[in-house]
Amino acid sequence: MDVRYDVAVIGTGPAGLSAAITLKIRNKNILLLGSKTGSSKVEKAHEIHNYLGLPAVTGEKLSGQFMEHLKQMEIPITEENITSVYAMGDYFALTTKTNRMYEASAVILGTGVNFGKPYQGEEQFLGSGVSYCATCDAPLYKGKTVAIIGDSPKEEAEAEFLAEIAGKVYYIPTYKGTINIKNNIQVVWDIPVGVQGEYQVEKLILKKQELEVDGVFILREAVSPASLVPGIKMDGNHVEVNRKMETNLKGCFACGDITGTPYQYIKAAGEGNVAAISAVEYLSKLN
Repeated sequence: MDVRYDVAVIGTGPAGLSAAITLKIRNKNILLLGSKTGSSKVEKAHEIHNYLGLPAVTGEKLSGQFMEHLKQMEIPITEENITSVYAMGDYFALTTKTNRMYEASAVILGTGVNFGKPYQGEEQFLGSGVSYCATCDAPLYKGKTVAIIGDSPKEEAEAEFLAEIAGKVYYIPTYKGTINIKNNIQVVWDIPVGVQGEYQVEKLILKKQELEVDGVFILREAVSPASLVPGIKMDGNHVEVNRKMETNLKGCFACGDITGTPYQYIKAAGEGNVAAISAVEYLSKLN
């Protein structure tokens, strides 16, 4: 390790890329860490209907435009898996799975959420009937049959939203308690196992039965990122931030899905921009 970067940005989804572009415009020496192909979650989205200026854009096209923007700005991606981020006072030390270490005066976390252990077939059918975003993909299932796997009561609102568009909705709660759903939604108390189909999702496999569906929405709570950044303050399962995307650790900022719902690409990109501006302000006070 022979370079201390101004800012290390962890994550190459909409939040991280937005932050990196803003920092580049502000002439900061940045380290962008993540996948060189960007976010697979974005790339595999069917169509996105609420990204300003890009109506009904496919995930593949939007992802391509993200990466082209990065290329034009001459921002390289370092493909490293960060295992820990330690606050060292006036800088942060980042360690990787390959035991390499990086240093940066500030850090922006844009890692998204870890959706935990996938169900059988979940990754295979992502973008082909499996979705993590009801708001994004609901229009694709007008008049069709869908299933929603919800990990918390807040997902019940997503089920009601889908019920206004889809022909039939099954709701499979993976939590205990009273279900407060008003629309014509069939609640199924069973344990999800996986999804099956030939080219598209055709069935949701549960422990006691099988449901014939056209799509499955898997709406999970985020897994705590506290193990990544020791000492960071959490709000439930998400990183707690203020409107400037500041965490409780000076010089550490967070943006996008890691800060909580809604899990929306346009929200993530906006937060990335704010986090970058806040990081620039923080750096100016160090000098």
